[in-house]
Amino acid sequence: MAEQNNEPPPNKKKGLSAVLDEARALKDRVVGEVQRLKEPGKTQLYRSMFRVKHDEQPRNRALSVLTNVFFHLHPAKINRDAVRYSFTWGMGGITFYLFLVLTLTGVLLMFYYHPTKVQAFRDILYLEHDVPFGKLLRNMHRWAAHLMIITVWLHMFRVFLTGSYKRPREFNWCVGVLLMVLTLLLSFTGYLLPDDQLGFWAVTVGTGMARATPLLGHEGPFGPQLGMTPFNDVRFAMLGGSIVDSNALLRAYIWHCIALPLLAAVFMGVHFWRVRKDGGISGPAPMMLESEVKERKGPTPVILRPSGMREK
Repeated sequence: MAEQNNEPPPNKKKGLSAVLDEARALKDRVVGEVQRLKEPGKTQLYRSMFRVKHDEQPRNRALSVLTNVFFHLHPAKINRDAVRYSFTWGMGGITFYLFLVLTLTGVLLMFYYHPTKVQAFRDILYLEHDVPFGKLLRNMHRWAAHLMIITVWLHMFRVFLTGSYKRPREFNWCVGVLLMVLTLLLSFTGYLLPDDQLGFWAVTVGTGMARATPLLGHEGPFGPQLGMTPFNDVRFAMLGGSIVDSNALLRAYIWHCIALPLLAAVFMGVHFWRVRKDGGISGPAPMMLESEVKERKGPTPVILRPSGMREK
């Protein structure tokens, strides 16, 4: 008798192997999808959104931390002379500290202030004479504002003296100039809020100069040619009218308490980020201690000897 052949036909073999291959591929896809759900940071969508440029390796993870301003505020290497107070004067940090003091005291002052012609000056008197520590709170805000103007100027003076506005820090210098302008505008808009004689005449004179703004003032160059009048020029827009009245007080309050602080905070963030990305605080030419000098080719470094030591 002929032996019975129990093997499936060839076409059936091929069909079974194809089904198994499809099942394995489906299983791999499911496992891959589950893995991507567990680790969304490794997906291509995440990488396209946040520009992840380092592979998942120990060295690359360290690089991503060291080069990211949010993970590592200071650079991995800095010029040690750039962090000396005798070089930086600490004016940038002091200015930022004063901005925080102004923000905190300003928020507290808003609890006792109404930006209306009837209530504004009365609120200042009430704050100074009836609110516990109210006079201290107002003076902290006022003197911190004056000090911030001084420290901003000293900071820019130091940056100019040390040449820190040069390459590669040109963009950050422009951001610093904008911050200085915003600081001056914050101080100017705060003048009117007490609604006293000093604030009234300061804003009257200051906005009066805006009439001579080129293109935007009705008394400035090319202003009349562009159709500027006392009722549609930049001064009218700043005051909300032709005189310093309740509209001007309300606009000064909004600029001083909302718009300008938000703009300043945004540009401060950009400023700090650029300091980090440009290699940290700029410093003088690298100097070395005498004990660090080794024989090497190239120009001789500047040797910094401890005080009291004489050259033999």
